[in-house]
Amino acid sequence: MFMPSRASLAGAAALLLAAAPLAHAKTVSISGQFAAEGSATSQPTGHVTGSFDTVTRKLTYKITYHGLSGPVKAAHFHGPAAPGQTAGVLLPIPGPYHTGMHGTLTANDATTKALLAGQTYVNLHTAKYPMGEARAQISVGQ
Repeated sequence: MFMPSRASLAGAAALLLAAAPLAHAKTVSISGQFAAEGSATSQPTGHVTGSFDTVTRKLTYKITYHGLSGPVKAAHFHGPAAPGQTAGVLLPIPGPYHTGMHGTLTANDATTKALLAGQTYVNLHTAKYPMGEARAQISVGQ
């Protein structure tokens, strides 16, 4: 009868443990459509697309927009907030700001929880609407 040695068992265990994070790795898609925020009278269009890696917590995004009153002065991921509610900044989006901007951010625990619960939104701020002119509530897919 074959009896594996302790060394071979330890080696097999090490391989299984090293592979464990890969077995649980999951990347989800994110998306949202821009609409006017709060008192904004403009008619913004555009969207946020990207992905979120639940293991590394890397949030990759691309933002396109049109129809704002002027140049974007600031942009952020906000939350936790359901549609129609407001919340504080979770992640600032670095400039320069232009349609087609993209990048990768790292989420903390609070941002990860809000994002996966569908409780985040991207807000675009302009000089005319410093509290936000366009908002895209973020949905999480598979």
